[in-house]
Amino acid sequence: MTQAIVDGSASIKAAFSQFPSGVAAFSAMVDFVPEALVASSFTVGVSLDPPLVMFAVQNSSTTWPKLRQAPRLGISVLAEGQEAACLQLSSKRGDRFAGLDTSVSDTGAVLIDGAVLGFECEIVSETPAGDHAIVVLEVKSTAINHGSKPLVYHGAAFRQLAA
Repeated sequence: MTQAIVDGSASIKAAFSQFPSGVAAFSAMVDFVPEALVASSFTVGVSLDPPLVMFAVQNSSTTWPKLRQAPRLGISVLAEGQEAACLQLSSKRGDRFAGLDTSVSDTGAVLIDGAVLGFECEIVSETPAGDHAIVVLEVKSTAINHGSKPLVYHGAAFRQLAA
C-alpha cells in the first residue's frame, strides 16, 4: 500500500475515489417539473427502526434547494446499463429526463425505471458537514428489481460487479 499525506483536494479526491459505491438518483416533481441530482454518497441501513437512509449533497448544488421542498423524494439506485442515464441526470442540461422512463408516485416522488432499487422517502434531517450537507431520509416504500445488478462507481469510472 502506498501512503501519501493529504495535501489538497486532488489527493483526497483520488483517495476517496478508491472506495467503490453505488450511484443513486434523487428525484421528485417540484412545481410540476421533474428535478434530479445524482450522488455516489448514498448509504442504506442507517437504521432499521425506523428505516433510514442517508446521502451527502454539495452545498453548491442548485438542485438540492428545489428537491428539499418536495414532500417525498424518489431514490433510484441505478443499474448496470444505466450509465448514460446517470450522466444525463447529473448534467446541467435543461430536460435531464428526456427519453428516460420514470414512474411518479401520488406524492411526487420520481423513480427511474430499470433501477436496482427504488425508495420513496421523506426528509428527516439535514446536517452541515464541511462543503456538503448530510441528509437523512425515512423510507416509506421500496421496490426491488431482482433481475438487475447495481451500477458501481470506482476510480472515477463506472464499473460492473464480477461474478
